[in-house]
Amino acid sequence: MRRRTFLLTGATLAVLPYAAYPTRAAGSGADPLAFDAGVLRRVARELSQKPFQAPDSKLPEPLSHLGYDQYRDFRFDGQRALWRDQGLLFTLQLFHRGFLYTNKVDLYEVVDGNARPIRYSPDLFSFGANPRPPDGDLGFAGFRLHTPLNRPDYFDEVVTFLGASYFRAVAKGQGYGLSARGLAIRTADPAGEEFPVFKTFWIERPRPGVNSVVVNALLDSPSTAGAMRFTIRPGEDTVLDVEVTLYPRAEIAEAGIGPMTSMFYFDGNNRSGVDDYRPAVHDSDGLLIWTGRSEQLWRPLNNPKELQLSTFSDVNPRGFGLIQRKRAFADYDDLEARYERRPSLWVEPIGDWGEGAVRLVEIPTAGEIHDNIVAFWRPAQPLRAKGEYSFTYRLHWSPAAPPGEGLAQIVHTRSGSSGQDKNRLFVLEAAGNQLKQLLGDAKPRLDVTADQGKLLNPVLLPNPETGGWRITFELAPGGAKAVELRAQIKLGDTPLTETWTYRWTP
Repeated sequence: MRRRTFLLTGATLAVLPYAAYPTRAAGSGADPLAFDAGVLRRVARELSQKPFQAPDSKLPEPLSHLGYDQYRDFRFDGQRALWRDQGLLFTLQLFHRGFLYTNKVDLYEVVDGNARPIRYSPDLFSFGANPRPPDGDLGFAGFRLHTPLNRPDYFDEVVTFLGASYFRAVAKGQGYGLSARGLAIRTADPAGEEFPVFKTFWIERPRPGVNSVVVNALLDSPSTAGAMRFTIRPGEDTVLDVEVTLYPRAEIAEAGIGPMTSMFYFDGNNRSGVDDYRPAVHDSDGLLIWTGRSEQLWRPLNNPKELQLSTFSDVNPRGFGLIQRKRAFADYDDLEARYERRPSLWVEPIGDWGEGAVRLVEIPTAGEIHDNIVAFWRPAQPLRAKGEYSFTYRLHWSPAAPPGEGLAQIVHTRSGSSGQDKNRLFVLEAAGNQLKQLLGDAKPRLDVTADQGKLLNPVLLPNPETGGWRITFELAPGGAKAVELRAQIKLGDTPLTETWTYRWTP
């Protein structure tokens, strides 16, 4: 795990005891308790009717002052993994509390509708040169699931739940990159963001021969409690079916559904001030949106000098996600980070989500250790206090977004000085079968617009090296502080490419 993994969030909320599933002391012999999805929703609803209490996340010395390197030495003993040697396609390993992860998270194993606590013991871990923690019910910070993802004789880590409501997954042949969250509240609000937390998990023991596992989670924050159910299916694409029901304590005007967090440091569109041998550094290079009107939008990401918030209004979106399109080693030339292996994350709404907007937050960053990109769906109407709100969606962790219904893609965005005043030269590369198969005298045309400034010298040329087409134009921004750009290749009025959309800032 890289350092950035541990710096995803410094906000941690403690576990609150509740009547239906009290925290158990280590070694207790309590009887199992009945559990199903209905029980989870009832627990969340009852929790929402109680005032939120400030967390107690204290740990005994020296756990309360662990540094990054010390915490890395806290390693779960793989020989003690849950379900090991049971002939199942999954095993479960646990994370110790410490460093940023002081929250105690209650974990239960569910077998045949009955839940039993997964009990803590320091014997489950090795601690390197650090002192062994004292005996007692210190509990866990989270967990990870393993499965034979890349070869049949080895169990790879495929999904991790750790820190606030963060979780991450990979598909076959990939390494960890961007993260998802259970819920976002007040992201980019000057008054501060609220970070909901997963306080309790019920993990259902998988059945023999079944390549899926179900994780149930209780979400809690000052504004809301919620029930979440994840059905996880690893593979060439790792898919998580997500069902979430929220019970707000207070009105939530700025809720983020299906939130994801990524990192974008630099690429060919913004190398200004970057002194780095690599061509690009990012976990994701663009936001892709399939609107309810069947328009496909591609928004290359940026590392701006000032925080940028973009809104893409829509009704019943077909999908959105943070995508890593560049897949060649030469695109990054980094033998350690291997950014070409980072997953894309695509949110596929199930059912009607109504009116709202996909929101994109781009935060300035001076390095690659900080996640600075956030995307999510914001409903048009606030979530009212004492209400009940349900959302169902599918998360695809994969090398790319689902195929784009016949439209070519804008695969590269580059920008630099045009050599004249403060004008900027943009060079876009479009590729796809739709452009390769143009016949005879068919002449595509370029449709490019800017809401401010002036566009100069727009040119559309075939690129024989790629079999696609190259778009070039100059932007003369004048005194504009931000310019919204759009470009698309068409044949007559018929789109041949997705719509490229970009916000230029000085």
